[in-house]
Amino acid sequence: MAVLPISITGDPVLHSPAKPVDSIDGAIRELVANMFDTMDAAPGVGLAAPQIGVPLRIFTYSWSDDEVSWRGVAINPELLITPPPVGVPNPEEESEGCLSVPGERFGLRRAEHAILRATDLENVAYEINATGWLARIFQHEFDHLCGILYTDRLGEEDQRVVKKVTRKLGWGVPGKQWVPGVDRLEG
Repeated sequence: MAVLPISITGDPVLHSPAKPVDSIDGAIRELVANMFDTMDAAPGVGLAAPQIGVPLRIFTYSWSDDEVSWRGVAINPELLITPPPVGVPNPEEESEGCLSVPGERFGLRRAEHAILRATDLENVAYEINATGWLARIFQHEFDHLCGILYTDRLGEEDQRVVKKVTRKLGWGVPGKQWVPGVDRLEG
């Protein structure tokens, strides 16, 4: 399979809602395989199809905690979440990054609990009851499918920093991309 370029903030595909997948065929299977290769090469814990320029409701994820490893694909997902806690995020515990805003991290409050309902590559529906970081990953990737970047959810002060970094690096315009393993922007 292949490692694909990742779109950087400002590309219209990142800021528009993705379309549902009509059927799971060979092209979708190849897309998902490429998404896993790209996510792993970045390295990342999730990747949404819009991040590689494909406006479809698909994301991949890969996360290990103390008890279990999670790795899969969510096609046409639905996400139910509890309300996020009120207050200022703890930068030590709630710092989040994004492959479409490579190398940057900001604190963001997210719901502690999420229920993901989706279809896998075999067209089998599944449900995952997630907490902690897995719930955060699901929320982050689901946002991508809605045309929302995590930086859109930041507080006013962090938004100013994002705008400054975006201008300084020449982002915020269509067509900006990076290739994991080549450009080394994520770390």
